[in-house]
Amino acid sequence: MSSAAFAFLITVAVAGVLYVFIYPMISGEKRAQQRLKEISIDEIQAKRGRAKSSDAAGSRRQQVEDTLKQIEARQKNVKNPPIEIRLQQAGLSITKKQFYMFSAAAGLLSFALMYMSGMGLMLAIPSILAGGFGIPRWVIGYLKKKRENKFILELPNAIDVIVRGVKAGLPIGDCIRIIANETSEPVKGEFRQIAEGQAVGMSLSDSAAKMYERVPLPEANFFGIVLAIQQQAGGNLSEALGNLSRVLRERKKMSAKIKAMSMEAKASAAIIASLPFAVMMLVYLTSPGYIELLWTTPTGRVLMAGSAMWMTMGVLVMRKMINFDF
Repeated sequence: MSSAAFAFLITVAVAGVLYVFIYPMISGEKRAQQRLKEISIDEIQAKRGRAKSSDAAGSRRQQVEDTLKQIEARQKNVKNPPIEIRLQQAGLSITKKQFYMFSAAAGLLSFALMYMSGMGLMLAIPSILAGGFGIPRWVIGYLKKKRENKFILELPNAIDVIVRGVKAGLPIGDCIRIIANETSEPVKGEFRQIAEGQAVGMSLSDSAAKMYERVPLPEANFFGIVLAIQQQAGGNLSEALGNLSRVLRERKKMSAKIKAMSMEAKASAAIIASLPFAVMMLVYLTSPGYIELLWTTPTGRVLMAGSAMWMTMGVLVMRKMINFDF
């Protein structure tokens, strides 16, 4: 009886050991646990990868935002530049002192002409302000606008040179030097200053951003933004600049279309503005004694000055109405 009980206990013990070690392997429970463990490890690694990619994307986004904030801060400083920057924007090489000397000479000359023509001190004294402050700044504005128009026409071609050079394997610095040597002014001079800035240790994005201070145009600002973002976030530079070149050409087409559509209004404004002078000339040819009262009597001079002021205001209002900005 004791031997049978002992054999039974041995059998139960062996069955328990087999159940503990052999059954999980047969039933697949151990394989399932191993699989669950592998899945949990994969999930942890995937989460870590997603966290790293999100951190990288977040840091890249933060870099782009910081770059755009810096560019916006520079744009605020460009709105009211000092006279030295305005002279550079107009393409003039004179100094600030020379500009003030020319302004004073223009003011004195306009005063002398008005006084010697018999207009009196009432009209000669305001002519000092017109000749010393108005005319020189109008000349600077005219030269600045003319230079900007030339820059807009040539900039897409310069960007295409960079695109082709980058696709051919040239460094962007060599492409900029090619533009600085081969293109026409003012793009030639602006890219020469970018190349010179790189030569003294400035980054490409900073050199391109300074170009917007000398040429305050959206096109120059777009070029600086593309280079700054590409330097901070990476990407295909040739594709980004190619897209920018297409955008600039489309803007030029739209500008030409708007100019063509607004020519009727501009012609009407020119006719309305020239009518008083034409009528004055015709009356003087037919009845000179009738209209000479405007500059031979004090009352006529005051009326003529007031008419000139109202005509100037009307011309400026019409110019504002037909000057489309986009």
